[in-house]
Amino acid sequence: MTGFFHRAKDIANAKANRALDSAEKPDEMLDYSYEQMLEQITKVRQALVTVAASRKQLEMQEDQFKHSMETLTQQAQQALTAGREDLAREALSRKQVAQQQIDSMDPQHQQLVEQQDKLTSTLQALQQRVNQFRTQKETLKAQYAASSAVSSVDNQVAGISDTFNSSNAALQRAQDKIATAQAHAGALDELLESGVLDDVGAAHGDDIQKELDQIGAGSNVDSELAAMKAQAGLAAPPAPAALPQGGDTPPT
Repeated sequence: MTGFFHRAKDIANAKANRALDSAEKPDEMLDYSYEQMLEQITKVRQALVTVAASRKQLEMQEDQFKHSMETLTQQAQQALTAGREDLAREALSRKQVAQQQIDSMDPQHQQLVEQQDKLTSTLQALQQRVNQFRTQKETLKAQYAASSAVSSVDNQVAGISDTFNSSNAALQRAQDKIATAQAHAGALDELLESGVLDDVGAAHGDDIQKELDQIGAGSNVDSELAAMKAQAGLAAPPAPAALPQGGDTPPT
C-alpha cells in the first residue's frame, strides 16, 4: 500500500511538472531567472559591505590603540625625566596592554580581509555571468518573439486557407445552382419554341377555341386552293341550278 501511495505521488508530481512546463513562457522564465541572479548579486553586495565595514571598524580600533601606545611611550619618557619611574612603569604597562589588543585583532583583521577579497571576486564573477546572461536572455527573447510571430502568421495562414476552402466550396455550390437554373431556363425556352408546352396547354384548353381554330384553318385551305385554280386557268365548276317551286320537273 505504501508503494502505491508513493507511485500515485510521483504521478501527481509528474503531471504538475508537465502542467508547469506547458504554462511557462520562455521570455517570462528568462526574466524571472535574471531577477533571481540580480537578487543574489544584491545579497553578495550587502555581505561585502558588512565585511568591509567590520574591517574598517577594526582598523580604526587598531589605529586608536597604536595612537595610545605612542602617547604612553611619550608619557613614560616624560615620567622618567621627572624622576617618576613608577609613572613611567605604569605607562609602559598600559602600552603593553594596548599592544596585546592590537595583536589579538590581527587574526580578525586578516580574516575580514580574506572574506572581503573572496566576496569581491564572487561579486565580479556573478556580475560577469549576469551580463552574459542578460545578453543571451535578450537574444533568446527576440528569437522566441520571432518564433511566436511566425507561428501566429502560420496559424493565420492556416485559418485563411480554411476560409478560402470554405469560400471556394460555397462558390462552387453557387456556380452549380446557377448552372442548374440556367439549364432549366434553357430547357423551358426550347420547349416553348418547339410548341410542346403550347400543345400540352391546348390539350386542356377551351373546346370552343379549338373549333374556331379549326374553322380558321379550313378557310385558309379553301382560299389557297381557289387561288391555285385561278392561277392554273381552271374554271370553277358551275353551281347546281335551283329547283322550281311547286314541285315541277325542270324542262328537258
